[in-house]
Amino acid sequence: MIGTIVNAAAICLGTLLGVVLHAGIPDKYKETSVASLGLAIVLIGLKGAWETTNPVLMIAALVLGGIIGEALDVEHRLHLFGQKAERYLGSSGNAGEAFVTATLVYCVGAMAIMGSLQSGLSGNHATLYAKSLLDGISSVFFASTLGAGVALSAISVLVYQGVITLGAKWVANCLSAAMITEMNAVGGILVVAIGLGLLEIKKIRVGNLLPAILVAAILARVF
Repeated sequence: MIGTIVNAAAICLGTLLGVVLHAGIPDKYKETSVASLGLAIVLIGLKGAWETTNPVLMIAALVLGGIIGEALDVEHRLHLFGQKAERYLGSSGNAGEAFVTATLVYCVGAMAIMGSLQSGLSGNHATLYAKSLLDGISSVFFASTLGAGVALSAISVLVYQGVITLGAKWVANCLSAAMITEMNAVGGILVVAIGLGLLEIKKIRVGNLLPAILVAAILARVF
């Protein structure tokens, strides 16, 4: 769990730094920094999505997952959690939006899954340490724009990566290479959607697409 704990701590530290520096960072720098993050996130997402070996499966997972997500109203529930926690974090920024955006960026992707598996199976935390550095740096810029709600994503990281790490042997047996590939590919598409939102190109209810990752795993298992 040490790798996951370090990852969560890096997010909290980066958020604290971003909130402290918020007033001292001119808007033009914040805007350019977030735009740069948006471009980088789109590239990272496209790289992950490109790894799919079955585009039809990915499309089906996104459509079915989106329908499930809309029915469950996942995005709204995530925002409610962020808003309820906002009173403990002050009124800086939109805690709901910050929580959803940061959670998806930090939890979706190969580094989160594979790093946690490596940590649980062999005690090798190198991947999670690298992820911690990336997440810590990005959280500074996220927090300077979106507010202290970014720190809430550390809870998501602890739970998500912690569960994978503690159940690594079971997860490794249940998830085939094909399943992980398609989960990462669909996750990559969701990351692209986040980047488009940060670039103010298109706001997508990415939270409602989260079930698509699970649907992708099931479809890859079946087909």
